[in-house]
Amino acid sequence: MSTNEKILMVVTNGHTMENGELAGIWLTEFSEAYLEFKNAGYEVEVASPKGGKSPVDPNSLTDDVTAEDKEAGKLLEETKRLSDVSSQEFAGIFVPGGHGTMFDFPEDAHLQRLLTEFAEDDKLIAAVCHGPAALVGGKRANGEPIVKGKKVTSFTDAEEADTKLDKYMPFLLETKLRELGAEFVAKDNWTDHIEVDGKLLTGQNPQSTISLAKQFIRVLKDGK
Repeated sequence: MSTNEKILMVVTNGHTMENGELAGIWLTEFSEAYLEFKNAGYEVEVASPKGGKSPVDPNSLTDDVTAEDKEAGKLLEETKRLSDVSSQEFAGIFVPGGHGTMFDFPEDAHLQRLLTEFAEDDKLIAAVCHGPAALVGGKRANGEPIVKGKKVTSFTDAEEADTKLDKYMPFLLETKLRELGAEFVAKDNWTDHIEVDGKLLTGQNPQSTISLAKQFIRVLKDGK
């Protein structure tokens, strides 16, 4: 299979918050995107900072979760370690969210290395909901933030307040992206909303996952 047919999905290894609850991955942000990619004929590799298990946030196991979502979720039981991943193998990177990303993504050196390589090679970078926490530490080769001057979205500060988990977060994602020079675009809470700025694609919340994955595929197929 060629590089143009492989997608890297990067997931969190999770974190126990100060309230004792698990901050993990939001299942459908992974499963819905994964299923879109597989159904379009792409090979997907799943990796995390430490490798091994990516724990699912129990709050994401709602009545809307399908049997297909749960089947895809089995891939989260054993992920590849990011240090063993080469950007050269992939056409693009897709980063699902979940509160766990806020803790292990911003400072992970291997993830930041990959993001720099994807950006410098003009390859697709996409992240949804809390997934853009990966972009907080992402820099271009010249040291500038990947998001600087870019139109982006993510889980908003208003949505975080809705979850009542804002006080347990190391930072607020919307605020941080704005501080890094991003042109942040927020829509109403829980609105299906994506932003596309060149090869950088972002989605606001879980409701935006399928739209973002479909746009990711469109850009891959168009090559621009």
